Amino acid sequence: MTTPEDLIDEALDDDSLESTNAANAAHSESTGGRSPFVGLDRATWARLAHTMEQPFSAEDVERLNALGDRLDQDEIREVYLPLSRLLSLYVEGAAATHSATNRFLGEHFRRTPFVIGVAGSVAVGKSTTSRVLRELLSLWPGTPKVQLVTTDGFLYPNEELIRRGIMDRKGFPESYDQRALMRFITEVKSGTPNVKVPTYSHHFYNIVPGEYTIVDQPDVLIVEGLNVLAPPRLRGDGTVGLALSDFFDFSIYVDARTRDIRDWYIKRFMRLRTKAFSLPDNYFHRYAQLTDDEAIATATSIWTRINEPNLTQNVRPTRGRAQLVLTKNSDHSVHHMLLRKI
Repeated sequence: MTTPEDLIDEALDDDSLESTNAANAAHSESTGGRSPFVGLDRATWARLAHTMEQPFSAEDVERLNALGDRLDQDEIREVYLPLSRLLSLYVEGAAATHSATNRFLGEHFRRTPFVIGVAGSVAVGKSTTSRVLRELLSLWPGTPKVQLVTTDGFLYPNEELIRRGIMDRKGFPESYDQRALMRFITEVKSGTPNVKVPTYSHHFYNIVPGEYTIVDQPDVLIVEGLNVLAPPRLRGDGTVGLALSDFFDFSIYVDARTRDIRDWYIKRFMRLRTKAFSLPDNYFHRYAQLTDDEAIATATSIWTRINEPNLTQNVRPTRGRAQLVLTKNSDHSVHHMLLRKI
């Protein structure tokens, strides 16, 4: 039996996706013209924003840009502005459902945060997507308070990863404190105020002891991470538990060809070598003195040993669980969208 996940994987095959037309053709052929997804090219998607004004200046866009990403005002206007409007409509719909439920129950339960999950590979640009959505959603009247957290804060400290012998599998599912992550999302969706998220430092490549981000009943919470769309795990007794994504109201997967993501990762490594890595107390300071050839070889090795296996084994298989897939070209621009029908 063909599942929705099979259909979306066929439509976005990593090796055969050479153009938007090819994606749409593959999608149509694989489903016999019937599909639980709507495929849109960038031009069609961009027309949805024709009545919306670009809210960001060039300085705003530069501030939101991540190292290596391609983000400009056209990308904001044509991709993220219509997406923010779509999400604001989903939030309005959730609010209406909440009110109807309260009327039915004769109760006055407080509305809980609308949670958006953003998944994708290392270096694909999911952090930039999350930051842009945070800024845009906060401009819509129904969602003035938007917070963003990453699952990096729920990685085990390096000392624990070393004790478990999985330091070289940082970012794989087993490197996260899954129980703490599930407690966090359960508290958020229960309406608990002032929920703590441990702080992760990319500078020190570790959890910062005693430092936290506070999530205090936002209108929208964006949860960004590699494995946020992972399915529930099978317990030892044969039962299936809850997954983080069970608490999401909407989910996004940022996608690209593996070879493009690899190239972006290597380019980002080369830029960091002359920036953050050059600081003496940076965890990766040892890479700052590498020659160009040595740096490329090191980045390629890290990608091949760690990031690509994680992508192929754990991250990309969750793509079909997303409600929206944003697919990027080699220049980092989004060129195709696949939206799950309601």
